[in-house]
Amino acid sequence: MGKQNKTAITPTRAEDYPEWYQQVVKASQMADQSPVRGCMVIKPWGYALWENIMRVLDDMFKKTGVKNAYFPIFIPLSFLEKEAEHVEGFAKECAVVTHHRLEKGANGGLEPAGMLNEPLIVRPTSETIIGDSFSKWVSSYRDLPLLINQWANVVRWEMRTRLFLRTSEFLWQEGHTVHATAEEAVERTQMMLEIYARLAEEYLAIPVIKGRKTASERFPGAVDTLCIEAMMQDRKGLQAGTSHFLGQNFSKASEITFQSSIEKEEYAWTTSWGASTRLIGGLIMTHGDDDGIILPPRVASSHVVLMPIIRKPEDRMNIMMYVESLAKELKDKFYHHCPLEVEIDDRDIGGARGWEWIKKGIPLRVEIGPRDIADNSVYVGRRDKGHRNRTSIKRDRFVGEITHILDEIQQTLFDRALLFRKTHSITLDDKLRCAAFRNHSTYEKYAPYGTGG
Repeated sequence: MGKQNKTAITPTRAEDYPEWYQQVVKASQMADQSPVRGCMVIKPWGYALWENIMRVLDDMFKKTGVKNAYFPIFIPLSFLEKEAEHVEGFAKECAVVTHHRLEKGANGGLEPAGMLNEPLIVRPTSETIIGDSFSKWVSSYRDLPLLINQWANVVRWEMRTRLFLRTSEFLWQEGHTVHATAEEAVERTQMMLEIYARLAEEYLAIPVIKGRKTASERFPGAVDTLCIEAMMQDRKGLQAGTSHFLGQNFSKASEITFQSSIEKEEYAWTTSWGASTRLIGGLIMTHGDDDGIILPPRVASSHVVLMPIIRKPEDRMNIMMYVESLAKELKDKFYHHCPLEVEIDDRDIGGARGWEWIKKGIPLRVEIGPRDIADNSVYVGRRDKGHRNRTSIKRDRFVGEITHILDEIQQTLFDRALLFRKTHSITLDDKLRCAAFRNHSTYEKYAPYGTGG
């Protein structure tokens, strides 16, 4: 039997894909389980990635006229009851606040006290509470369109949770807009879907398919729901962003009316759209390998780590001067309008240091020892290639070409994911072929891990 290659993550994707995912999240230092069931602690490496995603999306939103605001996390129960289909869709996932203080109980422990006059729902989504504000902000067609986004957390009480993919509390953005006509609202719905697709493909290097949800899968209360979906390495689809045309359903529930140009009072047309930290889970499952995650450079938490190789104490000063000089030179460069993010890791922990950065998915690892300094070179490893695939590059050339190298990695990740999707996709153009595909033997051939998202 041939010698098996060592991998940093066990089990491998082929052995147990769900468990591989959990181990990658842990090994990459993206997030930890929380003492609160179903919630997660996002660690600095993971939160830096989310910050970069937020920055990209926020810039795209603002270029279309959207402004940020913030609304309460608590929603009166009566607000949800105004839109019957909406409350029915979220009822089983709602966390409810019924008391407003704690008091010492008879047994010495703390007990809830001070029952609220009306229960408050911890925000599962904000259409109703934002609609209440919009009803006060809008009175004339001159107030439209109203284009608002908020960055927030939401709570949906999930029974089966997985870090980033499905948690009881998660971070997201939710956009809400008000329009004078249905046509304008539909146009905005499509516009925001295109923004999500651009984020996924140009920044996360995830090829997506844009489509329309069936009536049974629509957002509760929506007239139409558009979405982007991507194929993960287990051949399942992951919903990565949604945009909803709400018609006049929520404007009627919240009394969002305006005086038209012909002085007629009309109900407004609204949209909502959102993307969440689920994108990080999708990124991991699209690009990760059996050594950890692979971060697309355009959203990476950091771009390059410099690792000095110091075997003799007397070499430390000279090597660190070289490393710090190189770091300063790199930090002065920009990658897609943002400064290069550079790490210096001089910990003396042997080979574990390099493996840690491989598992964390940093795009470039650079080793620098006495021989490299003597040759004015650096020893570079790319995360999109095998861990043994490293190359000596002259320092000046590396500094001059680093942004090009990062772009190469970005494109490689996208091309690799697109090829995977094409390889594992077939076209079903009639009901008979669809029925045949659902047959066990045919189905197993094309989707050995099943379907769903």
